[in-house]
Amino acid sequence: MTLSVSATNLLSHQQPPPASASLELSITGMTCAACVRRIEKAVRAVPGVNEASVNLVTQRASVKLDPSATKRELLVAAIENAGYGVVDAPARATTTSSSSESRADALASAEALEQRSIRRDFAIAAILTLPLLVIGMSHGAIPGTAGPSGHWTQFALATPIVFGPGIRFLRLAWAALRHRSADMNTLITIGVLAAWGYSTVTLFSSAFSSHAGHGSLPHLYFEAAAAIISFVLLGKLLETRARKRLSDAVRGLVALVPKTARRVNADGTTTDVEVSALSVGECVLVRPGERVATDGKVVNGASAVDESMLTGESLPVDKASGSLVFGGTLNQSGAITLEITRTGSDTALARIVEAVEQAQGSRAPIARLADVISSYFVPIVIGLATVALIAWFAIDPTSGGFAVAIERFVAVLVIACPCALGLATPAAVAVGTGRGAELGILVKGGAVLEAASRIDTVLLDKTGTVTEGKPALTDVVDVSGRGERELLALVAAVERQSEHPVAQAIVAGAEARGASRLDASTFAMQPGAGVHGTVGGLDVRIGTTAWMSAAAISTFALDGSARELAMRGRTPSFVAIAGRLAGIIAIADRPTVEAKRVIAELKAMGIDVAMVTGDRAETARAVANELGIERVFAEVRPEEKAKVVADERARGRTVAMVGDGINDAPALAGAHVGIAIGTGTDIAVAAADIALLRGGIASLPQALRLARSTLRTIRQNLFWAFIYNVIGIPIAAGALYPATGWLFSPILASAAMSMSSVSVLANSLRLRRFARTMGRSDV
Repeated sequence: MTLSVSATNLLSHQQPPPASASLELSITGMTCAACVRRIEKAVRAVPGVNEASVNLVTQRASVKLDPSATKRELLVAAIENAGYGVVDAPARATTTSSSSESRADALASAEALEQRSIRRDFAIAAILTLPLLVIGMSHGAIPGTAGPSGHWTQFALATPIVFGPGIRFLRLAWAALRHRSADMNTLITIGVLAAWGYSTVTLFSSAFSSHAGHGSLPHLYFEAAAAIISFVLLGKLLETRARKRLSDAVRGLVALVPKTARRVNADGTTTDVEVSALSVGECVLVRPGERVATDGKVVNGASAVDESMLTGESLPVDKASGSLVFGGTLNQSGAITLEITRTGSDTALARIVEAVEQAQGSRAPIARLADVISSYFVPIVIGLATVALIAWFAIDPTSGGFAVAIERFVAVLVIACPCALGLATPAAVAVGTGRGAELGILVKGGAVLEAASRIDTVLLDKTGTVTEGKPALTDVVDVSGRGERELLALVAAVERQSEHPVAQAIVAGAEARGASRLDASTFAMQPGAGVHGTVGGLDVRIGTTAWMSAAAISTFALDGSARELAMRGRTPSFVAIAGRLAGIIAIADRPTVEAKRVIAELKAMGIDVAMVTGDRAETARAVANELGIERVFAEVRPEEKAKVVADERARGRTVAMVGDGINDAPALAGAHVGIAIGTGTDIAVAAADIALLRGGIASLPQALRLARSTLRTIRQNLFWAFIYNVIGIPIAAGALYPATGWLFSPILASAAMSMSSVSVLANSLRLRRFARTMGRSDV
């Protein structure tokens, strides 16, 4: 994995040029895993392409290429030559600043066009198929449907369906044949043409033979050919609707960005302009109730901004001069003027959208079995269908027997469903990563989800991960008789003169506890020892026991209390007033409010939790005891944390390392899953395997639960896809006939095939209900 970069680097405008460009193309016409393989093969054959990955669910190809050797037009030509289409939209590349919104609009238009086309074809097919089914399955019971007139009526109704709405399958099957491959369209085409062709040949042979009009024809299968196309189109229509819901998370993020912004001119006036026209360094005015157009820094005004859409944090964040504000967030209370720091694909929101799109387009290792099976699936099915045809004709080598054999041949072809296998993994990954983005959990992709689902050991950095990352006043011991508030007022008066973080924590703690404000008339500091000053004529000294002893002040009376505080992870400092010991104040980096609950939840999930920190053993142990962590690795340098991870892996554990993504670099890189604690400001998004955008570990259990739920859904999808084909194909071949006398008609087979793909998508969409409430899953 790559590692998190600092907030400074992420907010920098200077980025090194990429060694190779990443290009994404939206593709139309894909139906199954065989389509994916064919497109990948075609794209990889283009000179200059280093890597190509195609996703069936998101209908997108991700290509890594040498921009100096390969142009987009060559890739488009290769894909179109393979029999597929490419959406005419701005392609995203790391070397450009293309708009996420324009890509989303283009994709939405392409999907809407495809859906309208399928809806139209289905309507035509259904209108013609319904009377055809009535005629074909009445077996002459309806007056006027028996004899040549009924047969020719069936031919007249079926033929426009096969070569009208059904032409899409014939074209794709021909494209596959030209590339010496086979896919779902091949099965449908062979099945439809076999049923229609057999019926047509039989009908015309009967009409022009010398025995025309004598005897009855074998059963014709015009209604089967028409019904197959109708049911497959119905399945595709439902599938396109379900697929649209898979990308709702990305659409929702893109929709947050307003189309226009109010640019501030040099003379102070404002002008409404397109967001795409904004440049870095310009200023924009954002009024209450408006969404921020792009990333920027507040230069005038103050407000509270709702950043929940980026970070999941429900409370508005106060913004004043110098604060960073991000595109897509909602300004709530006051008007603010921003100086633009980032535009287009460089903004925080665009990076999140990119991370989610890449994750949705990735593959999980668990999909490898399905990929291998899919590559042999169609030839095997054609072989089984041929075996069924020969076997049934061998049993009854008459014209009627041949008709039954044709029926079994068609039923086997159309019941087989490589689509369900191809959709099983990418559909669940797309929904899982999209749902994670909605919850402020950004996952790098399918492989990360699978690894995260198996995590059994979590190693937590201490500072800034389970603790606040800054000192805070925790304890006050007063032996002067003045009381806690007066003692703190005197101490804070001296510490206020210092800029040390500990001094600032003492002042903040004193003010929070209601201490009055006093001023020191003198101040002096001894580095590593303490500070002292004069407050209201009293000499106030705060520091170590050695420094007190040097001033002839004994700390013996409070040494026991100081040791007890140190054992609890506090850093004690003695206080002396007017040359006499007055008390102790203690500072500590306090655990976050959610840390104890998170660790308890992880343990309830069966996950072993340990702390890895460079802090002193006493402090680390004290924090661990407070949080319920049994195993502690303390006084570990950053480069040594990787060895701790390696040792855990050597024990056979699946390890997640959770840290800030900067100081914990070696450990994050060595873990199975590196999890970065980030916020919408530092977007550890593009770097860590998983980024928790809420800015703390509160959502860590939920992230791991989401991974487990996603993998469980993938397994369910694969199980039912395999079982469906393992059971359905023998039944379609007639395996139940000897025992029950029952044969599965091609019409029912086509309906079952269509519904199998839809059921996989529907099961994956259940992940959208994964609970927002921490610690729950409705899946």
